[in-house]
Amino acid sequence: PATKSSRYRIGQLYMISKHSHEQSDRGEGVEVVQNEPYEDPAHGQGQFTEKRVYLNSKLPSWARAVVPKIFYVTEKAWNYYPYTITGEITKNLSSFLYPQCSFLPKFSIHIETKYEDNKGCNDNIFDTELKEQEREVCYIDIAYDEIPERYYKESEDLRYFKSEKTSRGILQEGWRDTQDPIMCSYKLVTVKFEVWGLQTRVEQFVHKVVRDVLLLGHRQAFAWVDEWIDMTLDDVRHYERNMHEKTNIKVCNEQQEHSTTNPSPLDDIEIHDKLRICPHTSTSSVPQ
Repeated sequence: PATKSSRYRIGQLYMISKHSHEQSDRGEGVEVVQNEPYEDPAHGQGQFTEKRVYLNSKLPSWARAVVPKIFYVTEKAWNYYPYTITGEITKNLSSFLYPQCSFLPKFSIHIETKYEDNKGCNDNIFDTELKEQEREVCYIDIAYDEIPERYYKESEDLRYFKSEKTSRGILQEGWRDTQDPIMCSYKLVTVKFEVWGLQTRVEQFVHKVVRDVLLLGHRQAFAWVDEWIDMTLDDVRHYERNMHEKTNIKVCNEQQEHSTTNPSPLDDIEIHDKLRICPHTSTSSVPQ
């Protein structure tokens, strides 16, 4: 491949599809609504994806108390690899808290991603209008950072994993300084939740969830390298379509059964918001 990060594009697409299928069960998980080519005047050819993420049981108790049984967020993503945008995650929590209000403060997440062939040393990769704003930088170590126990699998523990096809791994402590080849996924994460009394708690919770998802996803992309390393872009797009169909069946059939027996007047409430900047930057290096 031309670059290490361009090859990782295959791994990213494979990982997202397989991960979504694994994490979807009993009416919860990821429903793919749209997945189609998209062209942007500035970024060129890309792929647009719209998903519904059903996650009621994954919410903390204080959040489950204010949302209906069937609850989802809408995720829209534009993939112009090696630059991607995920935004407009806008299912409105505040409508459940203040259904009579004439104005509805909103919940939004916006994630920009850039991939580069380095160890995470580019401090100015998002050097745009956000330059003067305060950010918290979080480095993610896919091998040695602690992962939530419910997601741990010995086969995906990169401290012990070695690829049969590429001979990559085992990742020893300090691997980021010695591993070659290597590339880095940079994320600029913006979270906004404008509900008095819950704003700080929700925004901190979402940042933690995003970090856990990134850690798990990049671990899996490396641990599954033998499954995708020989794929072409056409191969992985075909795999992606098949997995989307299987995952939608897992999620949607259960949702239809539940909505038939337990209809909710709030199920169709959805509004959109302009994303505001409250940046959080994370970087995750990935051996190639």
